[in-house]
Amino acid sequence: MTKKDKNRAAILKAALPHVAFDGWTPAVMRHAAAEAGIGHEAMRVAFPGGVNDLIDYFLADGDRRMAEMLAGRGLDNMKIREKITLAVRTRIEADAAYREALRRAVTYAALPVAGTLGPRSLYRTVDAIWRATGDSSTDFNFYTKRATLAAVYSAVTLHWLGDETDGFTGTWAFLDRRIEDVMRIEKAKAGLRGLAEKLPDPVGLMGRLRYPGPRG
Repeated sequence: MTKKDKNRAAILKAALPHVAFDGWTPAVMRHAAAEAGIGHEAMRVAFPGGVNDLIDYFLADGDRRMAEMLAGRGLDNMKIREKITLAVRTRIEADAAYREALRRAVTYAALPVAGTLGPRSLYRTVDAIWRATGDSSTDFNFYTKRATLAAVYSAVTLHWLGDETDGFTGTWAFLDRRIEDVMRIEKAKAGLRGLAEKLPDPVGLMGRLRYPGPRG
């Protein structure tokens, strides 16, 4: 780990207890750096983009912890639905100790000052989820999978942030329903593709109608 990486990790660790009460602010970041024994210049090198970079690092660290938690869980023996459900749940649970910090990060990401922080971090998370489950697609499915999962993950995360049920049972039930919705859509799409393959080619059909062949 480089000196910069060590400083980033130390500042984040010191900041998290304060973020829960004071939010993601420059003052909190400066205070965290001081607590960690890191000078102002080193802090600026660690997070040149200020609070935006600190939040981005926090979210990326959650993706890293999720991947570690999923390692060795036997995902290769699971169906795709089971893999994604487990991965989404694991990513949320990775931030269970920092729920208020995540809530404030989500709120901050919606502000104009956050720029592209929100969509960039969301894409990185869903990409990390797919990669953790062994996805290796490189075709158009690469993008459609991530777009679909982004909608599911966002909805489930927001539900979790407001969930007061024991053990977050309400969130996991909500996750199951969202995954079920996606599976129904995928089945419908597969059915439409199968039907389309059985139908005549519309371009070829129009050509034959316009330029009929010789009569027998």
